[in-house]
Amino acid sequence: MTSLPSTPLGLTYSSSHEAVRVELTGDLDHLHADLLVEAVDRLLAAHPALRDLRLDCAGLSSVDSSGLSALLMVRRHTDKAGAGLHLDGRTVPLNRILEITGTLDHLTAPGPGTQALRRTGGGARGGPGEDNLPAAPSGGPEPSA
Repeated sequence: MTSLPSTPLGLTYSSSHEAVRVELTGDLDHLHADLLVEAVDRLLAAHPALRDLRLDCAGLSSVDSSGLSALLMVRRHTDKAGAGLHLDGRTVPLNRILEITGTLDHLTAPGPGTQALRRTGGGARGGPGEDNLPAAPSGGPEPSA
């Protein structure tokens, strides 16, 4: 039995006033999961007052246990930053792994820090340059502070 080669993970960024959207395409697997965590780390550093990180998962071909681990790590990082995590466009296979592992509610529920920030008005954004997103993890330069 042969397995199909892994499709590289593609990450495309866009931003609005208080949110960053990352479109994921390809495989979120053991070969590519670290790319997502690294990209989210760069985004959170570049947008310290980010309120919402939206991962558009509609283009994901597959997710394995390493991909699930990456999503859980992303959740930890967004919680720590006080940003909400949204998994948009979840595919049937992604929903299935989230349901089987019991992580669907954890990954899709509001984070503990996001509600407190919204109640207190913390994390307000503003200022120029909000569309200056970090380079995709394809070897581009790191964002400068």
